[in-house]
Parts: sequence; C-alpha cells; structure tokens
Amino acid sequence: MPSITSSGLGSGLDIEGLVTKLVSAEGQPANLRLNRKEVTLQADLSAFGTLKGALSAFQASLQGLKDSASFQGRTVTSSNVDLFSGSANSSSVAGSFSIQVDQLAKAAKMHSVDFSGETSVLGEGTLNLGLGASSFNITVDSTMTLAGVRDAINQASDNPGIKATIIKVDSGSQLVLTSDKVGAANTITVGAADTNGGDGNDLTRLATANLVPIQMPSDAIIHVDGQKVTKDSNDLSDVITGVTISLKKADPLKTETLSIGLDKDATKKKVEAFIKAYNSLAETMTSLSKYDDKTKQGGPLLGDATLRGVQNQIRQTLSNKVQGATVFSTLAEIGIKTNKSGSLELDSKKFESVMTSNFDAVAKLFSSENGLATRFDGLLKNYLAFDGALTARVDGANKQIDDIAEQRVKLNARLAGIEVRYRKQFTAMDALLGQLTATGSYLTDQLKNLPGFTDKTKN
Repeated sequence: MPSITSSGLGSGLDIEGLVTKLVSAEGQPANLRLNRKEVTLQADLSAFGTLKGALSAFQASLQGLKDSASFQGRTVTSSNVDLFSGSANSSSVAGSFSIQVDQLAKAAKMHSVDFSGETSVLGEGTLNLGLGASSFNITVDSTMTLAGVRDAINQASDNPGIKATIIKVDSGSQLVLTSDKVGAANTITVGAADTNGGDGNDLTRLATANLVPIQMPSDAIIHVDGQKVTKDSNDLSDVITGVTISLKKADPLKTETLSIGLDKDATKKKVEAFIKAYNSLAETMTSLSKYDDKTKQGGPLLGDATLRGVQNQIRQTLSNKVQGATVFSTLAEIGIKTNKSGSLELDSKKFESVMTSNFDAVAKLFSSENGLATRFDGLLKNYLAFDGALTARVDGANKQIDDIAEQRVKLNARLAGIEVRYRKQFTAMDALLGQLTATGSYLTDQLKNLPGFTDKTKN
C-alpha cells in the first residue's frame, strides 16, 4: 500500500517538489555519464556489425576463386541443337568434333491382338515376359481380365522395365507393351502357357508370335570425326573424354560441330564479384574511420586499432606478390588495378587477353596454395572466427553494456536512499516550523491579554 505524505503543512513549502528536484540533480551527472557511454558502445556494436557483414560478403566472393576446380568449367556448343547438345566436366579438353547423327536409340513397343474390352477374360496359365536378358512371370487365373494383366505387369516387383497400357481402337481393345530402356538388345518377348484349353479362352493370344511390333528397338549410331560409334543410349558419356553428347534427332545428311571450350565468362563473373566485394569492403572501412571536416564529426571507429589492423592486413595481402607463381604474380598483370580512390578496376580487354593466352596461370594467381583467394580467406577466417578479434570486441562491448545496466540499478538504489533521507529531513524541518509557528501564535495571543498592550501590526 503506497504511503501518504503531507509534507509542507507546517511550513507551506512544496517539500515533495524539493525532494524530487534534489534527487534528480543528485543522479543527473551519473545518468548522463552512463547514457553517453551506452550510446558510444551501441554505436561501436553497430559499426562492428557493419564491418563483419562487409568482411563476410568479401569472404563469400572468394569461394569461387580459391578452389582450382572452380576454374575448370567448360562450355559446350552445338552447331545444331535440334540434332544434339552436350555438356562437359573438368576432365575434358578444349577442341571441336564433327558429329553426324545417323540413328537414335529407340525402345521396343508392341501391341496385342484385339479384345472385346478391358474386362475380357484371357485364359488360365502363365505369362513369361522378357526385356533383353531379364524376365519375370505373371500367373493368370480363370477370372483375370485384360485390365488385370495390365495391372499385374506394372505392379510386378521384378519387372525389369516393361510398361503395360490398354488402348481402345475401332477394332477393339489392345494391350500395349513398351520398354523403358532403349537399345537393340532390349527386345520384348512374351511366352504364354495356357493350362486350361477347355475354357474357351486362349492365353497364347499374348505370346510374342501374336504381338504386332509398333517400334523395333535400336541402338544410336553416330559418326564422330568420320568414325562410327554405336551405343544403346541417346546420352553418350563415354565417347569423348569428359563430354556427354545428348542426341535429339537423326539426320544422316547433316554433319554438325560440337565445340568444347574454357568457361571464361564464368571466371570473369567470379573475378568481377571479387572486385565488387573488395570495393564495398574498402568503402565500408573508410566510412567507419573517416573524419568529416565540415561537420567536425568522425566515424564510429575513427582511430580504432582493430579496424586499422584489418585495413592494413587486407591492403598488404592485396599488394604482396604471390610466391611461386610461374607467370602472373600480381593482379595488375591480369588487368586488375587500383585507382586513385583505392578501389579496384578491371581492364576487360587485358583480362580476356591473358585468359586466352594462359588461362591456367590466371587460375593459379587466385587458387594456388599461396594464391590471393587462399590468403585472403585465411586472413578473414581469423577475424570472423568465434574467437577472433572482431568477436572479442563485440563481446567486450556487450559486457560493458551489461555493466552499465548494473550500474543503473545500483544508482537507482542509492538515489532511493537519498530520497528517503531528504524526505525525513524536510519532514522534520516542516514539523519544527509548524511548532514554532504555533508557539508564536500562542505568545501573541497571551500578549494581547496584557493591560496596555497595543497591536502595532494594526497601525
């Protein structure tokens, strides 16, 4: 239950107002000091967060450059994509090949004789379905229909790849069998053994001899630089080392070209991303540490030793030559230069020229054991690690902010004590003044009753 105060009744003074102002004046210097310190620390936290973000973005740009495999991308170009396309891995060698597509690999497809409908009963017995060298059996009972045979084929766990469906044509319903494997060896065969010849149905109607070919299985046939190649697939991955040729259409009368080249565009994009991230990082560090003569204001990390350390090491890493490089040892040699403002710029013509003349040397400049990307990545890991210098600074600032909160709690407790003390003192003073006033009034009244007393206050 809150206390009820009636200060000032004896003296007429605003004791509560006096106590509040005195306590506020007592705590103001400490509060201002703590507020200023917290604002500074919060600014430091924001600044280090900005710096870590820029460093992380720069580090991300290095991932596509520090691994030599990232420079092994290949481009594959077909002079007629309607006939074939291609892809290549890092084991492929730049070059071109003439390609003639004589024949595509095709899958076997057959249909049965006509039945009256899906509910037609086929006869009792066993079907042995084969696809190439693999086969499986279907047991057909006296009640199984054409639709039942279709479902049994599709649901068989040992089916090597025969798909069954039913089509309805003018002459009736037909069971269609299709292989999901191409190649001349993947023929479809059906053996039928009817075990109840007296039921009026004949299961042998589904035997191979009674099936009508829709499409015969065939191998793909192409000519590479005039040499014949026969394969049981339309995706040829073992003809040219490291290259997969995907056949789309056959046209024996046309000879087209498949070209394999170094993926220079991908490398250029990675280098451009590196330059952009570096420039953004450099701009961020400058902004955090600059001093504005006009506003007389400094950046949040002006003069900060940790930031200076980051800047110096990054500049040193950028400018140092790559040890062990056989051709290019600096960025300037491949067309990346530093302008007057300290930003990196790419001379596209020079860069493309050196990639054409010595692509591997460009890769080694970045991704070798002592390459730029490798060195930068190692440097940044030290700063961004959970126990790195930046984390230590952030943790230190957070700890100081926590300390400020504790100091505020202690300050408020001290001010509460001072408030109690002031209130007691002013209350005592108020009571004393009340007593003195009452005594004065009593004496005045007594004097008025004395003979010959004149109240001069009424003159």
